[in-house]
Amino acid sequence: MVGAVVATLAGAALAGAPAPVVPPGHAPAAPAPAPAAGPLARAAAPIDPAPDGPALDSSAAAPALVHYVGQAFDTCEAPSLAVMKAWSSSPYGAVGIYFGGRGRGCPTQQELSPAWVASVDAMGWGLLPLFVGSQAPCVHAAAKRPFAIGSNPVSQGTREGGEAVRAAQALGLDVSSPLYLDIEAYEQGDAGCAATTLSFVRAWNREVSRLGYVPGYYSSADTGVQDIEAERRAGTQDLPAVMWFARWLGRPALYTESVLQPEAWTPHARIHQYAGNVTEAYGGRRLTIDRNAMDAPVARVIPLAARAAGVTAPARIPALAGVPALAGVPAAGGTPDRAGDAASSVPRP
Repeated sequence: MVGAVVATLAGAALAGAPAPVVPPGHAPAAPAPAPAAGPLARAAAPIDPAPDGPALDSSAAAPALVHYVGQAFDTCEAPSLAVMKAWSSSPYGAVGIYFGGRGRGCPTQQELSPAWVASVDAMGWGLLPLFVGSQAPCVHAAAKRPFAIGSNPVSQGTREGGEAVRAAQALGLDVSSPLYLDIEAYEQGDAGCAATTLSFVRAWNREVSRLGYVPGYYSSADTGVQDIEAERRAGTQDLPAVMWFARWLGRPALYTESVLQPEAWTPHARIHQYAGNVTEAYGGRRLTIDRNAMDAPVARVIPLAARAAGVTAPARIPALAGVPALAGVPAAGGTPDRAGDAASSVPRP
């Protein structure tokens, strides 16, 4: 079903995208087979167990991915339910939520809770969970430098991948949900920094995938995305399954981004953040948001009835009990600066 509408969504056609083609809460579309360059295909064999716990049993069939094609927005703080209801009249059908990570610009998230997730899902919104953890050692934003990746990026990436899954499960996000790792813009041409960041990202991806979730990746098109695309062309393994690239052109270019080859992250595995810090109002409620065009997975939300019956995501993945909690991880605040994007004037994730 999704494949039939992909061709109509290229470029500016997304500017007036309607409500979700495959609304969350309805029967999900089966994922299309990915070509060699399309990383949404799951591994046929389990990944070797990480030190934090045993691998997920690959004999159990993972739930199908839920895809959304259309427009999405993200904003630093999860809006109230009243705002989400008012924005049901907007052209947006999915919303980014900053659900975890020590590098978030808005760490408190007063509205974000399991009840909020269930309610927004019931309204028909798709959810794009963003995890803002450790950042590149050469990150541009001064506010992010205290959260630089340390001397053991593989171990750190594995730990934070487990943290991301725990945080997702606590909100009622089911297995086969995408979790998007946010790596802010960093210095181009710093080979050591890029290598450290890549090691962290790959370890994070392996752990998230091992625990039954789909590793996604958000970054500036000119830094993080360009580097990951170069690794894809080189045949590197454990890369993100979904690519969310930021280039603030003011218009969607989902399928025509210059740093991505046409076959990269297709089918159904791209999001373009094409404008940022724009203010819009629907139903009398005003928000400052980033605009996105997407053809990609959204989160699967555990039904309220299942949660009431005690069927939680950890029960579906017993291996998660072996993942230790992170200790001594501080919260963060500040205003990141995304190279290649407009400068930020409000608190950013």
